[in-house]
Amino acid sequence: MMVLISSIIAVCMAVAVMFIRIKSSAKPATAKKIILPPIFMSTGALMFFVPMFQVTGAEFLEAITVGMFFSIFLIKTSKFEIRGNEIYLKRSKAFVFILIGLLVLRIGMKTILSSSIDYGSLSGMFWILAFGMIVPWRVAMYLSFRKMSKQLDPQQVQMN
Repeated sequence: MMVLISSIIAVCMAVAVMFIRIKSSAKPATAKKIILPPIFMSTGALMFFVPMFQVTGAEFLEAITVGMFFSIFLIKTSKFEIRGNEIYLKRSKAFVFILIGLLVLRIGMKTILSSSIDYGSLSGMFWILAFGMIVPWRVAMYLSFRKMSKQLDPQQVQMN
């Protein structure tokens, strides 16, 4: 039952991310908008103070490796473009399909793994997976953003 509820929540979050992504491509990107999400998400690590959510070293390595692998797809579909004298995130149709594919894969993995790993550890592993996915993705975005920002005319850049 908990796997079903958490899967429904994951679907809702994925839909929200898709809408946020579409909406954010209409506004200029900033370093703050790129860096803050992983910082906000990092507060979720507090869950590991509760013994129920603690994972073994092997579970941690598995989760972080899968998350970093998944981040490759997000990195490949997150490109910036300069419009006027501002940097915007390019809309990518592939991003939505990749996000849906990753969601289906995660739900499938959660369904299979829930029979052999207790719910608390599995929750911790999926948080690690998500964090292992968002951090490399956002670091790559930030580096790309900084590289592109050097091409802007410093005289016309608006301060945020």
